[in-house]
Amino acid sequence: MLNRAWRLIKWITLATALLVVLLLLPVGYIELFCRHDPDQTAYTPIITEKEFQRAEANSYLTYPEWHIVYAYEGLAKVLETGDEHEFDYLSSVRGFWSSYCALNRRASRHGGGDFETRSTIHTIGVSFTLEMAMKAIYEESLGRLFAELRGAQKSPQDIYSATMAADYAQFLQQVPWYQYDFDSAVNALWQQPLSSLVRGWERRLALGGEWKAKAAYARVIASAVAATGQAQLRIRSVVKGLPSYQLTALADIDIVRDESGLVVIETPRYRKFTRIVQKVSDAGGQIVEIAGNDDIMVSIIEPFGLVSETLYTGELISRITRDGYQSNRLLVGLKVSQLPDLLADLDSSTRTLEHIYDY
Repeated sequence: MLNRAWRLIKWITLATALLVVLLLLPVGYIELFCRHDPDQTAYTPIITEKEFQRAEANSYLTYPEWHIVYAYEGLAKVLETGDEHEFDYLSSVRGFWSSYCALNRRASRHGGGDFETRSTIHTIGVSFTLEMAMKAIYEESLGRLFAELRGAQKSPQDIYSATMAADYAQFLQQVPWYQYDFDSAVNALWQQPLSSLVRGWERRLALGGEWKAKAAYARVIASAVAATGQAQLRIRSVVKGLPSYQLTALADIDIVRDESGLVVIETPRYRKFTRIVQKVSDAGGQIVEIAGNDDIMVSIIEPFGLVSETLYTGELISRITRDGYQSNRLLVGLKVSQLPDLLADLDSSTRTLEHIYDY
């Protein structure tokens, strides 16, 4: 009896160790091989306030966290018409690590990410990989089986799952994930009627358990963030070509100072920032610096089949299959001053701007 228990403990320990090694392999590869020598070009910033200056490398290293946002957006898209097992979890994980490798090389050219930034990305990458692997194992086996037993007609729990996924994906565009109300989502899931008894109970237990675990983890993260301080939610940029009064008329823009035609503005970050840059460009202005930097990265949506088309502005860093959609995501590096040219190029093509990554 003791020998059998010992063997079980030994195999569990070995399996856990193997899992840890597999999860850490991408981290080791990126740290060892996804590097580049730094560029020697220097830039003198107009924005000199230290609290509003951010490392230029962060424009590239901001993307991995957004990749997770886009993964949930893709899952929500799949759930509009299908079930969880139809989402390509492996492709999403592969896209995270392959893009991070290319981005880490690019970031290295611009000073590289500090240890804390890289550690954060490695941590969320390993967590994302583990979460996607667990979801894939369950949804592509038992989840698929219960969906087959249910039939073509979705249960109320399936319908709510799709609604929650869309709401969560939208929430993540502007707010950190750990602030989402997972407990309310669990309560709403359990309030759905049981028109499909087997599938209904399976979804209640599977999704309810997942969301409860996320709620508990979110509280831990929220406490840690409260202890270390919230991320800066405002960012400063420099605009030329538009007077202060015209910029003030645009939503979400505050004027900091006007220096001989160069106007320093303060705006929200994240998704709102992309829309603000587009508004400034549409009004005839040109952003020449953001957070003390003159280089930036954007993502562009490209329908399948356009790989041969020329990208006229910027340098392609990575092309990733877009989760849940019939399109690719292009990560493109360029000068901040080239943003109007890029937007003009996109106006005359079938590609579209998705996001401008601040720092």
